[in-house]
Amino acid sequence: MIRVLIIDGGRQTCDMLAGCALSLGYDVSTGQTLTECLEKVTSNPPDVIFIDGQLPDGSPLEVLDVIHAAPSSPTVIIMTEGGTPESAEMAIRNGAWDYIPKPASMKEMTARLSRVAQYRRQHQGSERMAEIKRNGIVGNSPTMRTAMDMIKRAADSDLNVLITGETGTGKELFALSIHLNSGRSQDNFVVVDCTALPETLVESILFGHSKGAFTGADRAQDGLIRQAHRGTLFLDEMGELPLPLQKTFLRVLQEHRFRPVGSQKEVESDFRLISATNKNLEQMVAEGKFRGDLLYRLGAMTIHLPPLRQHPEDIREMAVFYVEKVCRRFGVAPKKFSDEFLKYLIRYDWPGNVRELFHVLEHACAAGLHEETLFPVHLPQELRITIARSLFEDNHHVPRNGGNGSGSSAAKQILSLKRFRQSAYSDLEEMYLRNLLTSSAGSIKEACALSKLSRTRLYGLLKKYNIRH
Repeated sequence: MIRVLIIDGGRQTCDMLAGCALSLGYDVSTGQTLTECLEKVTSNPPDVIFIDGQLPDGSPLEVLDVIHAAPSSPTVIIMTEGGTPESAEMAIRNGAWDYIPKPASMKEMTARLSRVAQYRRQHQGSERMAEIKRNGIVGNSPTMRTAMDMIKRAADSDLNVLITGETGTGKELFALSIHLNSGRSQDNFVVVDCTALPETLVESILFGHSKGAFTGADRAQDGLIRQAHRGTLFLDEMGELPLPLQKTFLRVLQEHRFRPVGSQKEVESDFRLISATNKNLEQMVAEGKFRGDLLYRLGAMTIHLPPLRQHPEDIREMAVFYVEKVCRRFGVAPKKFSDEFLKYLIRYDWPGNVRELFHVLEHACAAGLHEETLFPVHLPQELRITIARSLFEDNHHVPRNGGNGSGSSAAKQILSLKRFRQSAYSDLEEMYLRNLLTSSAGSIKEACALSKLSRTRLYGLLKKYNIRH
């Protein structure tokens, strides 16, 4: 039976939604606060949650990852009277199934609940049928689980996919995973780096050429598009495709036919297109730098990969995976991590994302090649400097000569009292939380009783220090 949890500060809304769920034969429980929601998610994980976006003790947007981490992976619908476009985007990006305005009629909510239940049954059925091949994609945070769910959906269809995200987030790895989990996995996965296409040879590289088409063309050659026949064509950094070529490629995408350079005949290629970009293509369309009709064709399904700094809870698992991989390549035993080493990795902002993390771990393994445990000293010096500087506030210049400023060039950084207190407090708070979970044997209910913290506050602190429970 579908279990439905309704959380709303207004009794009228709770009663109306409960009536909708009961009329469909579902099991129903209700609450009025975010704390009650987290308690019920822990004690009796629901399948579907309807929750008010503005509760007296907080916003569900702050704990969506905690809710999604429940064993039942609840489907969450947020209802609000005062939503904004920004909060709607945040909700969807963080895994909400829907973000809807209040009030709504009983007929409308019954229909919506019925659709959600149908989606749950279909989704769980498809998950049981086939486990997705991760192909080196690491992480089990709610963010990563959402991304893997999108890969599964993309692999099960033959739609064009556009993957967006910052440099280094693993767009090519995700594209390859879609290919390997699709019905085209036995054929070619052809990568085209649009940033590396030479302007004078771009058409020949993509479409191929006939013998004698130009000087040096001593034989006919298939282009990359033809090589992707029955397989997948991956266009990396699609935003770099020259504007004149975009019109030609649009026709290829529509017809799957094209004419090689110098040829009198068209050839066909039954390829599935996956493209990727770290640019805002919609903005480029507005600026006249990218064709809107091509963007429409590219993004039949769009997958956005979040930067690593938005899911730091995956860093430990990624580090274990990559270090084992590097150690195998170096022919040495797998290495352990000191607590400080992991703290440095989690504290760093990772502007280069997963790609930068891999390079840093490779450096650390090389620096500590014959040592059993990795310490912060094995990390690249620039990263250690960045972390060290982050512990200090802006430079405070201390003049030497009576305060006249003549000694400012010899000024040095000092740790302010405020920053020292913050750092010490954070360390003590983290130590307390870890001891608390040990004393309560991992029971959140017992931990709340011992600490006198609400569940909402405790979950927030555990998330802050990346403490698993």
